[in-house]
Amino acid sequence: MMEILKSLPLTFIPLFVAIDIFGILPIFTSLTVEMSPDEKRTVIRDSTITALIVSMVFVALGEGVFSILGITVDDFKIAGGLVLLVLAIIELIKPSGLRRDHEDTIGVVPIGVPLIVGPAVLTTLIVLIDHYGIAPTVISLVINLVIVWIGLNASREITRFIGKNGILAISKVMALLLAAIAVMMIRLGIEGLTS
Repeated sequence: MMEILKSLPLTFIPLFVAIDIFGILPIFTSLTVEMSPDEKRTVIRDSTITALIVSMVFVALGEGVFSILGITVDDFKIAGGLVLLVLAIIELIKPSGLRRDHEDTIGVVPIGVPLIVGPAVLTTLIVLIDHYGIAPTVISLVINLVIVWIGLNASREITRFIGKNGILAISKVMALLLAAIAVMMIRLGIEGLTS
């Protein structure tokens, strides 16, 4: 139990950065601006449940898929790190904006997947499980999804308090941290392959 508690901050922070609630908020707001409060609540529920299910399926099947394909965790660290680095660079140099027509499935796609749980989160999950184990990683994922649920429910108030420019600035800092995590993953993967 103490090991899990010690590992929680180490698994929570990378997932918090990878999910990037501050990057999701403006997109969520723009996609749900014309919805009623009940419709927004449905979208938030659908998106967080979808994110949880996709993550748990990936956690359960990820290692099995690796062994079938002959991929090692170190291979995935390098590939995932490169993907994360590209995503972080795109986020840093290009403002993110996603607009879509009002759809019934908006909570599932694009908000649940890939906004909340996309390549960055899935890559981070596999690496964290390899380093810290499944229990602290899954607990950190659930805590992060609760934060996302709270954040989306309070999106209007958060946007008003921090301001659009403040959210953009925080999102860019998160992208920079994501780039650093990506470089760390690549380094750990190379060290694992060469040792």
